[in-house]
Amino acid sequence: MRYGRTVPVSEAEELPPAPQEAHTVFGEFFPEAVRYAELLADAGVKRGLIGPREVPRLWERHLLNCAVLSEVVPEGVTVCDVGSGAGLPGIPLALVRPDLKITLLEPLLRRTNFLQEVVELLGLDHVTVARGRAEEMLGKLTPVHVVTARAVAPLDRLAGWGVPLLRPYGEMLALKGDTAEEEIQGARAALSKLGVVRTSVLQVGEGIVAPMSTVVRVEVGESPGGVRFAAKRAKAARTSRRRR
Repeated sequence: MRYGRTVPVSEAEELPPAPQEAHTVFGEFFPEAVRYAELLADAGVKRGLIGPREVPRLWERHLLNCAVLSEVVPEGVTVCDVGSGAGLPGIPLALVRPDLKITLLEPLLRRTNFLQEVVELLGLDHVTVARGRAEEMLGKLTPVHVVTARAVAPLDRLAGWGVPLLRPYGEMLALKGDTAEEEIQGARAALSKLGVVRTSVLQVGEGIVAPMSTVVRVEVGESPGGVRFAAKRAKAARTSRRRR
């Protein structure tokens, strides 16, 4: 495995011990969660995927904060983690939810290389890594039930990337901060044009993370992306059929 030489665990000295909550959340996959935290603290910092100041708070601010998203993801669905970066929230979600089929979508090569190495090392057979921008993937990725995202962009722009990747009646779950309600208000016109029929703000992770994680849920109707993307989707489908 490529990490044998580049990621000696002994170098991850700033990483604090896993809190008791991590044992509870990750369960039988706790050892894999520890290994992922070690990789983030070492290779993740060296490759510029996370800042070195984030290492002491990796568990609470990043792994657990993302893992509790599982509370609002339906069972057995397909998921696309848009702008996955270092694998947040996609990899913590994959560790606690082996019932999901997850695609980690990321445009930068150095990040997709890291993600692929992590997926292989942790044995995440239900996770696929795809390189590309969300707006370029229409017709290339099979539409999914759920799109996830964290700290990628303002809600209106994020929805423009993520919503068109959804199946009809799917949903986007975006980890946001204290301004979630304001973002929804400012994005209502853009969301309506994208075929969004309902939005809500959820709090997850009670008793696990403090403060609890804030999730914006964006639900679509029968035409994810609205009229404009319906035409693009139809064109992409025709192109795909011709290639076969």
